[in-house]
Amino acid sequence: MSTFFAALHFIRPWWLLLLLPALALWWAERRSADSTHRWQKVIDPELLKHLVTGGEARRRIRPGDVALLGWILGTVALAGPTWREVPSPFAAAARPAMIILKVTPSMLTTDLAPTRLDRARQKLDDLLKSRAGAPTGLVAYAGSAHLVLPPTVDGDVVLTMAGALSPGIMPREGDALADAVTLAASVLADAGLGGSILILADTVAPDQIAALAKPAIPVTILGLTPPELPADSGLADAARGLGATLIPTRVDDTDIEAITRRLAAGAAPTLGQGEGQRWEEAGYWLMPLITLIVLLWFRRGWVLA
Repeated sequence: MSTFFAALHFIRPWWLLLLLPALALWWAERRSADSTHRWQKVIDPELLKHLVTGGEARRRIRPGDVALLGWILGTVALAGPTWREVPSPFAAAARPAMIILKVTPSMLTTDLAPTRLDRARQKLDDLLKSRAGAPTGLVAYAGSAHLVLPPTVDGDVVLTMAGALSPGIMPREGDALADAVTLAASVLADAGLGGSILILADTVAPDQIAALAKPAIPVTILGLTPPELPADSGLADAARGLGATLIPTRVDDTDIEAITRRLAAGAAPTLGQGEGQRWEEAGYWLMPLITLIVLLWFRRGWVLA
């Protein structure tokens, strides 16, 4: 009960100002309906009560009193009483993710059979299955970064587009990871649904490490290099620059499980201007009482009795 009263408030409290004219009109009506009020100034009150007939039989509850009650209930309903918050439409929705896939000749190395690029597609397939129904977008980069798909719940389309990517179709050779991260972050920011970024890459150029800026959303890196290679690929430095979690590629699904958990805990949706907590209005619960009060005025003799 204490929690109820702590959360109880009005969505439109300014409507409660209507109670002031309601009380004023009720008081004026009570004064005008009192036929003995004008005699109290000239007749002793002790004597007046014996001169007035029917005083004891007068109704204690008048139509004006009931009208005041209806006015109060209607005003409270207009003010929007509430104590329960409306669940966010994004609360139960899976957070979107932007996949950044490196598409360079180094990704055609066969130390992760069949190639690093093919292994990246296989891991992407496993990830999409584990995140079925979650919006996923795709950015491809080499010497330049390009948006392939904005976040979509159709995992087959994402996989098809990733399968069509190859170093030969990229406009420029090189490493533009910093531009790819900026592009992916801007796509998620424009959607306003939060989310996170997953980078699928084997190496990061030194100049890109210096250009990386930590985005406002979580970043995860899946390192597409065999475990036996020395840690000189620049992935660890890139992870530090992005504030990211670096996950090495595994032969089993432990890497995908870890990535799935990370993506599920992505950044929360951002509230636009004018948005905030939304409360469930409960004023309509007073409508049956207001209707019953209005029905009294259809009773014969209610006003004049």
